[in-house]
Amino acid sequence: MPFTLSPEKIAAARALAAAVSPGQRVCLTTHVNPDGDGLGSEAGLVRLLRDRGVDAVVTNPTPTPSRFSFLFDDIPGVDRTGEAVKELRKADLIIVLDISDLGRLGMLGETVRDRGVPVACIDHHVSSGVLPPGPRYLDAAAAATGELIFEVSLANGWPLTIEAACGLYVAILTDTGGFRFSNTRPRTLRVAAELLEAGVDPEQIYLEVYARAPEGRPRLFAEALQTLVVEPDLGLAWVTVPPGAIERLGVSSDDLDGVVEFPRSIEGIRMALLFREVSQGRVKVSLRSVGNVDVAAFAKAFGGGGHTKAAGLALAGSLAEVQATILTAARDYLGSDGAR
Repeated sequence: MPFTLSPEKIAAARALAAAVSPGQRVCLTTHVNPDGDGLGSEAGLVRLLRDRGVDAVVTNPTPTPSRFSFLFDDIPGVDRTGEAVKELRKADLIIVLDISDLGRLGMLGETVRDRGVPVACIDHHVSSGVLPPGPRYLDAAAAATGELIFEVSLANGWPLTIEAACGLYVAILTDTGGFRFSNTRPRTLRVAAELLEAGVDPEQIYLEVYARAPEGRPRLFAEALQTLVVEPDLGLAWVTVPPGAIERLGVSSDDLDGVVEFPRSIEGIRMALLFREVSQGRVKVSLRSVGNVDVAAFAKAFGGGGHTKAAGLALAGSLAEVQATILTAARDYLGSDGAR
């Protein structure tokens, strides 16, 4: 089956391309604590734009996790977060990727809001956030923002280099959990096939993303999983990162990626949570679900968001206080008709 785009998508993709011209200073950015989709999308799009003669740069509010640094080997300045505001102030166009909410841009949100230039957005999240005016390419049904950037390139006839394709492949690979999650559609696999045709080596990408872990990572998993609590009657399970474990083991918060999948994998579990104290008096909660439990709707009630089966939120309070609040709400939610 040939890969096709609707007339509406073609029009949106071409409108976005029309906003970009050679010689422009275009700044790409993504959310705080960037993941494989945000970073892979940046890595793919910055090369696509540079190949068109655009002066495109990447600048983010927080550093790139080490396992994704290979994406930017030939793109200097990505991790100069101290200069991020300065870079945004030089931009003629800002393109926000994998996010539609200024609040998730951290320290850069105010600059993006006040810069006074168009702000384009390519995203696959459902969001009630507001960005300054600019072209939009949005599709909440897409598995990853990287999938949408492939569509933009296709609609505009932009050839994919292997370097750009690698970034988009990482975006899709990570946001689908290695093509395991329910957001993996036939269309997603067709895009992945096109990226392989462009020269992506899936084994090499796997090794870079998933097989370069520091020794402290499995130790961190072990400590977190020792805290596992299961309430089988409700289908609820959760783990907690021991305070100080990340610093003590010499790892980063990115090394927690995948921990919450263990409680989710337990038979009969419908909602899994991971609690982590990110600073004194503030706790982050990662949520995953199985079946028709919508954790994005649950997270939204606490100012968070995400996808139906993968979401997150952060609350002020001690670890014990936030756990009590969230677990009480989770029990009520799982016991309600809406989560059945």
